[in-house]
Amino acid sequence: MSSGAAQGVGLEAVDNSGVFQPSQHDVRRFFCEVWRKHAAGLPLDAMEAQAATWVAEHPEYADDLAHLDAALAAVYTVEDGRTNPFLHLSMHLSIAEQVSIDQPSGIRQAVQLLAGRLGSLHEAHHQVMECLGEMIWASQRSGLPPDGPAYIEAVRRRATARP
Repeated sequence: MSSGAAQGVGLEAVDNSGVFQPSQHDVRRFFCEVWRKHAAGLPLDAMEAQAATWVAEHPEYADDLAHLDAALAAVYTVEDGRTNPFLHLSMHLSIAEQVSIDQPSGIRQAVQLLAGRLGSLHEAHHQVMECLGEMIWASQRSGLPPDGPAYIEAVRRRATARP
């Protein structure tokens, strides 16, 4: 319901934009907590369980995830030549969510085709990350909204490329 519609029926509009926009520290706390709970064999909620799947695929991030204070203070730059584990894991979650709801429309099939071609969902995600990053970069550069169809087409090209 839009805030105008909510006000029209006597309800106050609620600003819940922060719910969907976690800070950098929120993201880092989330993944560190997932790692802690996963390593300790503690129960995980649905989102944590999905995140734990991707954390387990990246044992090279264990040290980054094991120390919350260091994680909160860490700075990852291109010049360091090191992947930001929190961004990388967040992209895995984003792609998994896109696939689960098939949004943008066609991403599920494109990722499935790519995973089949590569024989690995994990490796497919890494290639999709490149496409996703290119789409975001192009959107930021042009000032236009992200181009979902171009993103899907980029993934499909990778899925159908000759080895």
